[in-house]
Amino acid sequence: MQQDLMERAATWLAEDPDPDTRTELAELIEAARAGGDTAELAARFAGTLQFGTAGLRGELGAGPMRMNRAVVIRAAAGLAAYLKAEGQGDGLVVIGYDARYKSADFARDTAAVMVGAGLRAAVLPRPLPTPVLAFAIRHLGAVAGVEVTASHNPPRDNGYKVYLGDGSQIVPPADTGIAAEIDAVAGLADVPRAESGWQVLGDEVLTAYLERTDAVLTAGSPRTATTVYTALHGVGRPVLEAAFARAGFPAPVPVAEQADPDPAFPTVAFPNPEEPGAMDLAFAAARRVRPDLIIANDPDADRCAVAVPHEGDWRMLRGDEVGALLAAHLVRSGARGAFAESIVSSSLLGRIADAAGLPYEETLTGFKWIARVEGLRYGYEEALGYCVDPEGVRDKDGITAALLITELASVLKEEGRTLSDLLDDLAVEHGLHATDQLSVRVDDLDVIRTAMARLRSAPPVELAGLAVTSAEDLARGEGGLPPTDGLRYHLAGDYRARVIVRPSGTEPKLKCYLEVVIPVPDHASLPSSRTRATELLTTLKHDFAKSAGV
Repeated sequence: MQQDLMERAATWLAEDPDPDTRTELAELIEAARAGGDTAELAARFAGTLQFGTAGLRGELGAGPMRMNRAVVIRAAAGLAAYLKAEGQGDGLVVIGYDARYKSADFARDTAAVMVGAGLRAAVLPRPLPTPVLAFAIRHLGAVAGVEVTASHNPPRDNGYKVYLGDGSQIVPPADTGIAAEIDAVAGLADVPRAESGWQVLGDEVLTAYLERTDAVLTAGSPRTATTVYTALHGVGRPVLEAAFARAGFPAPVPVAEQADPDPAFPTVAFPNPEEPGAMDLAFAAARRVRPDLIIANDPDADRCAVAVPHEGDWRMLRGDEVGALLAAHLVRSGARGAFAESIVSSSLLGRIADAAGLPYEETLTGFKWIARVEGLRYGYEEALGYCVDPEGVRDKDGITAALLITELASVLKEEGRTLSDLLDDLAVEHGLHATDQLSVRVDDLDVIRTAMARLRSAPPVELAGLAVTSAEDLARGEGGLPPTDGLRYHLAGDYRARVIVRPSGTEPKLKCYLEVVIPVPDHASLPSSRTRATELLTTLKHDFAKSAGV
């Protein structure tokens, strides 16, 4: 076993094209040969980083279980082989990247592999938001797109997101087809890589994207709301500022400490607006500036977070709250077409769509599914993702979502009202749909597998005093959805509630999504209704964690 590990490590080292990871791996091999701990080396060669519907994502480092140039070259070769097998071997692949460690290298390697395989390749001119790449695919008539990003993951991670020519992220069976081609790559010596021949795009694509953002807003609408904005050390600020300037909004006040790209993300533990502490600097800036709202993008700017004034300070809106606000605004603006959301998002969207006489659909988690809803006009997911212009970007887009929520805040401001006032109105009209999440980060994925097995073998019969009226195993494809590893429970009693639990597709987390729905007879009843909802959600969290053993 030890000899086999050393041989595999030596073989990998011999073909690794990156001096940084070669040095890292050589040191691990030398330590093992000297009689040191081999656990880290063994972990690097415990398998291969698996390509799935989220593409690739993992920690940077040497070896097949880490994100590195050797892994990316194999992934690019697999994608190229898949495209050729599909009859698209002379097509264009457009490649974008964020500002994380190694992102530019991974983008360049991908272009070299595509050209080496006989395809054409075009690389975006610099680190840009993921939505610009998603837009560029259809704008340029590409057969596929690649975005090098780990979104809001920790600094040591990177990833590889693949889109096909319709501008949407891959779904089965494309993911398994690409994965099979990646597995067929014997070694890097078998992968032709061009020294040149790909195109580095100018700003024309970005200009076209910004021109398209005009379609998000209503002509002649108010544009008066003021904002504080944080890019969380990502790539969003120049594009968002340009979009706001085009639209005629007041210039956002940037959070200076987080305004420019920095792959170390020095001011946050996790560069995710939902994580505790990530918005502290934005709140501090807002206390000084006193804007109408705070806007935040995650590092690749495909997500949008919003905070509003609340009881003399600031409150983050949940993704479900922003999702409902945008839906209500689109209905009021006369939008037609289907509204869609993932199953883990609030059921309030269905109420809004039904009241407006619009089609409504639930999908599995991820915009790879939401973007494929027929006749889609608006789609969202509770994890701060919003697709407000599916004709332009068939994915979540934190730039256009920021424009639309700021337009809504401007409309309400002209009426002497706020986003919070509109949320109150929606609660009275449709019931208070209160949501929360139990998220358990683990070091050992067996913890997640054990929890899911426990819930399947002994499902809860009561949670928070509410009877479990149905328990669906989504792995069986129940509820008219494709099979996925998840469980859904509906509860009823004095109030309605719902719980969904699933392993995260991008992080080592078990995620539980909770919702309670409480009728609200009038605005005066809102405080007591919110108190009751908070109590129920707290008890639901406790009871479900106990049932899952986490």
